[in-house]
Order: sequence, then C-alpha cells, then structure tokens
Amino acid sequence: MVFPMEGLPARVRIHEVGPRDGLQNESALVPVEVKAEFIRRLAAAGLSTVEATSFVHPKWVPQLADAEELYPRLADLEGVRLPVLVPNARGLERAAALGAREVAVFASATESFAKANLNRSVDGALEMFEPVVARAKSAGLRVRGYLSMCFGDPWEGPVPIDQVVRVCRALAGMGCDELSLGDTIGVATPGHVHALLTALGTAGLPASGAPADSGPPGGPTLAVHFHDTYGQALSNTLAALQHGVATVDASAGGLGGCPYAKSATGNLATEDLVWMLHGLGVETGVELSRLTATSTWMAQQLGRPSPSRTVRALAGPASSVASSASPSSTESRNTPDSPAPKEQ
Repeated sequence: MVFPMEGLPARVRIHEVGPRDGLQNESALVPVEVKAEFIRRLAAAGLSTVEATSFVHPKWVPQLADAEELYPRLADLEGVRLPVLVPNARGLERAAALGAREVAVFASATESFAKANLNRSVDGALEMFEPVVARAKSAGLRVRGYLSMCFGDPWEGPVPIDQVVRVCRALAGMGCDELSLGDTIGVATPGHVHALLTALGTAGLPASGAPADSGPPGGPTLAVHFHDTYGQALSNTLAALQHGVATVDASAGGLGGCPYAKSATGNLATEDLVWMLHGLGVETGVELSRLTATSTWMAQQLGRPSPSRTVRALAGPASSVASSASPSSTESRNTPDSPAPKEQ
C-alpha cells in the first residue's frame, strides 16, 4: 500500500554500491564472472547507477584487484552509469584508459580515519585529490566526492558539524559534482542528519545543489550513505529526504562494512530502501522482485544469508540457502594500519 508524505522528492536515484563497497569487505575473493553477473542483474532490476569497482592498488584491497578485467566486461551495458573509485592520479589513469566516465574520490572528515584509510592528514588528502579532480573534470568526467566519518569516528567520537562542513566546502571548491555524506560507523540519528544538512545549506551547499558561486555550475548535489549499525539507516534516510536529498547510496542485500573502521556493519540494504520509498509513493525505477532475486542469488554465491530484512521477508527460505558455487575460500583480509589509500 502507498501512503505518500508531503515534502519528499518525487523520485530518488539509488546509487548502488554493492559490487564495490559491499564486495570489497568480503574475506573470500569473489570471481570476476560472479561480479560481472551481479552488476548485470542489478542493472536489469532497474538500478541506473551501479558503482562497479575501485582502482586501488591490489595490495590494499585485493578483493577488487580484478578491476581491469571486470570493467571491460560491462562495456555493452547501455543506460547504466558505472562509476568507479579512484584513490589517486594513477587510479584515475587506469580507470580512464578503460573508458570510465564517472569517478569518485574518498576523503575523511576526521584526522584519525584519514590516517588509517589514506595515510595522510585530512588536508593532505585534499591536496592529493585536487589535481585528480581537476584532471578528471578537464577530461569531461563526472566526479563524486565521498566523505567518511561525517557523524562519528571510532577513535575520535562525535564529529563536529563545522569540521564536516569545512571538508565538504573544500571538495565542492575542487569541482566535485556530487558529495556523498557517509555515516561510516552507523551512529547518526535523524536529528543529527537534520543538523548537518541545515549547516551545509547555510554554508551554501543545499541538498538540491549549491549556487553557482559555491562550486561548479549549480553546485554539487548531496547524497547520503548510511550504515545500519544501530538500525537507524532508514530513519536517517527519511530525514535526509525531508531536506531535499534525492540521491541515496545503498547496497544490494545489505552487503558491506568498512575494513578500516571495525565497528561499522553493513550498508543500508537497497531492498529495504526500495520498500520504504515505494510505500511512500517515491519513484525509483527499481523492480523490487528482481532486485530481491538478485540479492538472493548473490547470497548463495557468498554462501550465507542476506542480512536485508526485506530480502528475508520476500524470498523466505531461499534467501538462506547456500550455493555450492560459492567463491574461493581463500581469505585475504585488509590490515587496519596499512599505509596507503584504501577505501571510503
């Protein structure tokens, strides 16, 4: 049943991060054939943006070491945006050489996480990204800026809002087309979301895009990226929608976490998000039954049940059946203190 609420966007674009942010946290290496099929099934379910992979050095994220092999397998996908993560100039070169048209950089709002994830200070990371963003924009690429630890940090605790606003303004000033606000360890609550988005609006970065003098023409749009550690991801998303945010990151089946913030659990499940949005009368273009079938299939490949409540409710016992075609059991874990660019 549909019960609309006033003040919400008529349509939300879901930025699907399962193939990248979800699978990069897996202990087992997922075969490239499975990754490609996963992305194709997500696109067939109606997801228009699917973040495909990351061009990070394989030493730091071995689960995504097959980026050069995976991306060409998706060349025939039409009408689907396939952004990729790039940590530095070399990552941008690798992505552009394969025809990527959208890239993302990943900054931190806190010094502790910048050191753990990027081996740099906050400002040092911004200095590294500035020429990357400039080169991407000059080549006609669309650039997303991820910002981690916007609400809380496992080492520093609550993150001051003005600290987040400062880094957002820096990314906007570089020319990022979109900023994704990450609740990396899932500690945000709706009031905190409201306060941050209000502060960003006051600073010239409203959810719908900033005035032309605050960044690129029209300013960057804002997206949100919530983790569900305390069961707040959907309520936080609703708070963001009420502020005019119309792009929401989510991961099919609730895959993912963050290898460099051990208190982080999975991302907001795309199925849970779609169920809520459709119940509110908000269009997504996603066919929930096909999406649920895709996450059930992926859970079978991984050999474990999907954490998504909606998948479990709609798929029933099928969502918990492990497949004999699960990925290699070879484990390759990341180390928290690895001194190089790693992930969002």
